[in-house]
Amino acid sequence: MLALEISRVTKRYGRRAALRDFDLQLPRGVALGLLGPNGAGKTTALRLLLGFTQPTAGRVRLRGRETRFAASRAGVGYLPERLRVPARMSIVGLLQLHGRLAGLEGIDLARNVAAVLERTGLAHRASERLGELSKGLVQRVGFAQAMLGKPEVLLLDEPTSGLDPLGIRDARDWIWEQRERGCTVLVSSHVLSEVERICDRVVIVNEGRVAAEGAIDELTRPGETLEDAFVRAVRG
Repeated sequence: MLALEISRVTKRYGRRAALRDFDLQLPRGVALGLLGPNGAGKTTALRLLLGFTQPTAGRVRLRGRETRFAASRAGVGYLPERLRVPARMSIVGLLQLHGRLAGLEGIDLARNVAAVLERTGLAHRASERLGELSKGLVQRVGFAQAMLGKPEVLLLDEPTSGLDPLGIRDARDWIWEQRERGCTVLVSSHVLSEVERICDRVVIVNEGRVAAEGAIDELTRPGETLEDAFVRAVRG
């Protein structure tokens, strides 16, 4: 079974088509980089996968279920590009809330929250209010909530946003750990060097269509980087 599937999808907002005849399939246990210039349609694809919006035409499935059903999001962790947090809530309070929304309770909830706090380096700051945190620390909180409950699918939108070099390295390690336990990962990012390190395959989107897709070594020519392949796919 595919972890996620977008089949011949068109998504329109009024007269504007954000995606046009768009296809994306991701097998379980694979890490995929979703790349493209600003406005290419990456965020729309993520919103469709999460059921935040529905396609104008075509089909979207997550873990084998149509995304119009809330059950499709069970076992899915999501880190948005801009995590909006209640300023007066504590870190641990937010994680407890997200854990309960993910179906955790009792001792399982307590253990999962403690584990992600420790893994993201936030255990000693658990009682701090979210409104007092730097952007980088909020991003760590975002990773912590996304990893709660050991999700089967992890959707990450600009996961290194706001992180310093040490935080970027930590984020890379967290993603690798999720992959090693069999989690399927989709990373939407402009940081192509990190995508090269993390992902098995990439899909390059331009003007709502797939411009190129494949394993990184299939898309790059000898001596090229992923950035070179990206520019060629987008500019032609």
